[in-house]
Amino acid sequence: MGNNKVDKKIAHIISHSHWDREWYLPFEKHRYYLVKLMDRLLDILEQDPTYSSFHLDGQTIILEDYLQVRPEKKDRLAKLILEGRIHIGPWYILQDEFLTSSEANIRNLLTGHRDAKEYGALSKLGYFPDSFGNMGQAPQIMRQADIDTAVFGRGVKPTGFNNMVGEQDYESPYSELHWESPDGSRMLGILFANWYSNGNEIPTDQESARVFWDEKLAGAERYASTPHLLFMNGCDHQPIQTDLPMALQTARELYPDTEFVHSDFETYLEALKMTVPDDLQTISGELRSQRTDGWGTLVNTASARVYIKQMNEQCQTLLEKGAEPLAAYASLLGFDYPHHQLLHAWKTLMQNHPHDSICGCSVDEVHREMITRFEKSRQVAEMVADESAAFIAERIDTSVFAAVGNGAMPLVVFNTTGWARSGVVTVDLDVCRIYFREGIPFDEMKEKVKSMPIEGGTILDGEGGQTACKVTDLGLRFGYDLPDDRFRQPYFARTLRIEFEAADVPANGHKAYAFLPSQISAADGDRSLLVDERSMENGHIRVRVEANGSLTLTEKKSGKTFRGLCMYEDTGDIGNEYMYKQPNGELPLTTEHVKAEVSVLSDTPYEVSIEIVHDWEIPAEAEPLLAQEREELVWFTGRLSGRVSRTVPLRIRTVVSLEKHGKGLKVRTEFVNSAKDHRVRVLFPTDLNTDVHYADSIFEAVKRDNEPASEWSNPSYCHHQQAFVSLHDEEAGLTIANRGLNEYEVLRDSRNTIAVTLLRSVGELGDWGVFPTPEAQCIGPHTAEFMIIPHGAGGIQTEGYFAAYQFQTPWFAKPTGIHNGTVPPHHSWIVWDAPELALSAVKVSEDTGDVIVRWFNWTDRESMLSVTPVFPHERISFSDVLERRRETLDGINCHSVGPHQIITLSISPIGIN
Repeated sequence: MGNNKVDKKIAHIISHSHWDREWYLPFEKHRYYLVKLMDRLLDILEQDPTYSSFHLDGQTIILEDYLQVRPEKKDRLAKLILEGRIHIGPWYILQDEFLTSSEANIRNLLTGHRDAKEYGALSKLGYFPDSFGNMGQAPQIMRQADIDTAVFGRGVKPTGFNNMVGEQDYESPYSELHWESPDGSRMLGILFANWYSNGNEIPTDQESARVFWDEKLAGAERYASTPHLLFMNGCDHQPIQTDLPMALQTARELYPDTEFVHSDFETYLEALKMTVPDDLQTISGELRSQRTDGWGTLVNTASARVYIKQMNEQCQTLLEKGAEPLAAYASLLGFDYPHHQLLHAWKTLMQNHPHDSICGCSVDEVHREMITRFEKSRQVAEMVADESAAFIAERIDTSVFAAVGNGAMPLVVFNTTGWARSGVVTVDLDVCRIYFREGIPFDEMKEKVKSMPIEGGTILDGEGGQTACKVTDLGLRFGYDLPDDRFRQPYFARTLRIEFEAADVPANGHKAYAFLPSQISAADGDRSLLVDERSMENGHIRVRVEANGSLTLTEKKSGKTFRGLCMYEDTGDIGNEYMYKQPNGELPLTTEHVKAEVSVLSDTPYEVSIEIVHDWEIPAEAEPLLAQEREELVWFTGRLSGRVSRTVPLRIRTVVSLEKHGKGLKVRTEFVNSAKDHRVRVLFPTDLNTDVHYADSIFEAVKRDNEPASEWSNPSYCHHQQAFVSLHDEEAGLTIANRGLNEYEVLRDSRNTIAVTLLRSVGELGDWGVFPTPEAQCIGPHTAEFMIIPHGAGGIQTEGYFAAYQFQTPWFAKPTGIHNGTVPPHHSWIVWDAPELALSAVKVSEDTGDVIVRWFNWTDRESMLSVTPVFPHERISFSDVLERRRETLDGINCHSVGPHQIITLSISPIGIN
């Protein structure tokens, strides 16, 4: 960068069309217009050499969507891309960064790069035109991908109705700034200070053009730090301005002191970097519009259609913490790593990740189609995980169980997290199986299976220990095998569902057990975790259910007691899919004074569950005035509607479960929603003395203030989270983990209460028009799962964060036989140690065949990472988010990891080039 003086102003006009794949129209209707746009674009670029280039919105999925309808256009499209007339990438889709996981953001970037590689050209620009806030680690991620500049529209300025830019000040005086990650990675940031449509529909006639350019030039100059002014010639789904060359010629005639260039980002940035001043502002970390009035941050998209967020979390976790690592470990034994299947699953999932899709802020048809995509992605992930686990299990040495007798039925429990783990595992075992091919008469076959005596059993581990288990007889079940070399093989089986606690299963590995049927279940000397009908405790925590259904929880090590946990709150919501708005003057309803029915649901030596039922009445819906205000496009901040006095029942069933070795209390909440225009949250008063809290975000446990900035006027101060939100003071802490509940708030109520949103019911899309969304009212059954984790003064030191990550990750278990094998029954594939790091990914690189392992440091301290792959390997290399081999470690297995650093290692198994 430099300060080369340029006397003449240069107006860079960049043509584009911001393409929301689905939004106020469903996908296929938007694609209908996309095909028309792309057809016209190809024709214009080929016919008019003065129309220099077009920026294809930073997302390669546009190419897929177009070519599925117009495959015959691929050669023309590829030629224009290679010539630099159409600019593509670096992303696969334009995601919401906070509602997609850390690894999903990386897969998005990696997929965009790989798709663009086919065309021989890639726009190396961090393109975030309309993300609803930007992740703090974006500069570090971009820098690892050799991207040194980002452009973005939101995060440091107010935006409101129809993307109108507010006039209040924001963090940077210029549209150019330095953006820095917590680790110190820095890049040039370009803010669309006048939005990404400030050069849209440029007039060709002189009178209109003078009015247009007088305003637009002044607007750009107000924020630009250099003479290079950026004008984005396009907007949402904007058709191509075919007469742009004529419009620019008119501008040149009217403003001879300004050079008008039909530009592209590469040209613009090359010129800009030569002239930026030395006094650019540095903005650190997250860009979430926190220094605004708070009414246009779009943060409440985190709670719009919560069911979508829950399905997304399930799919992401299955891919990241199930299919990928299990397939990677299986590949070390000769399994063919299914790159094609995993890419298909990821792409299908990422088609739900555009910011208007995963945010839940589209018309109902969009979100109906998303459900099918989630199911498709999940089905592939489940198949890969299941096949990989079976492949590994068949190669594990289970011969230790042969001494028990032929009745022992081995099974393998897999722990794909980065820390040793204990917890309750459920697995289905066929104790009897008769194949149709055996020729036994049909009725005789069924009767033989049904009449087999079942008396219970016990679980054995490889060291001879016995563990109590719960055995549920599922009775006669039909099943089938689908062999690779034969026709399908149907059978009848007698199936038992076995539930037990797996203890100390190694990180990144597995532990073999065996079920021994027809034995008296082992009591193993453990007393019940149940103290009385309302209380339970294990070695870590003690819990009591109070008369109103709230929980009193004591963390034994610190002695800290938390009271009033897990109460429920209901308020009206007269906002929209983007933003929450409580009716003026309304007070929240809570279950604080609602008597609860409490009963013991189950009691085993390894887990106890207590059921809590609230029968509650809440207002049925908003007043009729709300419908009128919606139809008349009254902006949500000015609405006056309240809620009707008529009530409907809200029966909330809560099941709290404590495991023998659990460091947290598992909670499952179920209810059927029949009300409209409201929000339901669960409350956790912490009474902790702290001004800040921490939330799991993208490759960081981000530190956020409990109090908003002085500019903030919105009564609500909600935030995004991934796996958890956590508070601690000098004595104790409380972490609330979740599964797909992405919105929380730390209330300013003198108790530092954590409020997690379980449901938000609204009836309109919002933004620029009237778009009713009755299905966003989310009428019907809902389930939410979360965990209450008390701990010492910091989540990291006391493993509170570890427990939160493990809560999101399911157990994987697979039956197998008694056999010899090359893999020990108790085994880790990767042994590592660094208490400040979190394991993020284990997968195989498509380009190198290396095992890719990624961690991130969630602290502001340097850490030493010790890594030992427990498999034959040729080399360990540093890598990056694009999975490229970098410096070889030369046998050193202890590595310094800087504060907040994302570190990726590339491990080459023997035989991999």
